[in-house]
Amino acid sequence: MEGLVLGHSEQMEEAIRKAEALIEALPYIKAFKDRVIVIKLGGSALAELNILQEFLEDVIFMKTAGMRPVLVHGGGPHISREMTRRGKQPQFIQGHRVTDTETLEVVVDVLVNQVNATILKELERLGDGGANLWRHGRPPLEAEKYMPADGSGTLLDLGCVGELTSVDVKAFLVACKEGKVPVIPPLARYKRGKGLLNVNADSVASFLAVALKAEKLVFLSNTHGIMLDPEREDSTVSSLSRKEVDSLINREVITGGMLPKARACLKALEGGVKKAHIIDGRLPHSLLLEIFTHKGVGTQIVL
Repeated sequence: MEGLVLGHSEQMEEAIRKAEALIEALPYIKAFKDRVIVIKLGGSALAELNILQEFLEDVIFMKTAGMRPVLVHGGGPHISREMTRRGKQPQFIQGHRVTDTETLEVVVDVLVNQVNATILKELERLGDGGANLWRHGRPPLEAEKYMPADGSGTLLDLGCVGELTSVDVKAFLVACKEGKVPVIPPLARYKRGKGLLNVNADSVASFLAVALKAEKLVFLSNTHGIMLDPEREDSTVSSLSRKEVDSLINREVITGGMLPKARACLKALEGGVKKAHIIDGRLPHSLLLEIFTHKGVGTQIVL
């Protein structure tokens, strides 16, 4: 009998905790209603189907709660694996994939026909279809050819690599208004010629957040956020100002794969986005915990 009573008591406590979580989320649900939230889903978060499915459930919850989530996805590890399988060695310069014509074919195939298609299929399976904005081979993004300079100032030709210049804002907003979740790969039309350009996914997410006047920009990473000591996860900082992030970049505390994310966050804030977040996509429901709780689970960056 005592065991039955104890079990009932534990169930009641769990129910109360769930109710408290909903109450905590209520002001955020009210504040972010009808607001665009741009979320960048990295290749590492796409590595396991169960992680992707859980993430998409969170996205559907956000949409059902009245928000307008927009997904930008990468797929770097998938592309590199496919290139290796086809006997082609991936090359990177200053963090950008060197993209010749043959590599671009692999990039388009993987991002559009595999990664994007999988996300849309999973959204459909979960009962809430996404919006495929890739129409007749034409993405809703436009870019110029990107040629960075090396240490001596010489421009480097990375092939079919682009830097965004414009976005078809209407296509995204119409999809959101229709209750769909736009899902877009980091590929753009070449503004001054035919064909497509491969664009850094972090840059796409930042540019899109500014263009759509997003409330938030969220990066799903494979770390808990920005750490003061990369060797210690408990050194993750919950909140940083733009000046503090600049300082951490200058002191080379923020390096490697976190550097383009941090810079993309700063650019979004400069363009009018209110907050940017970097969270661990492997943590169950990290997206909801970051947006709907006081403490959050990652690093938020504010002006």
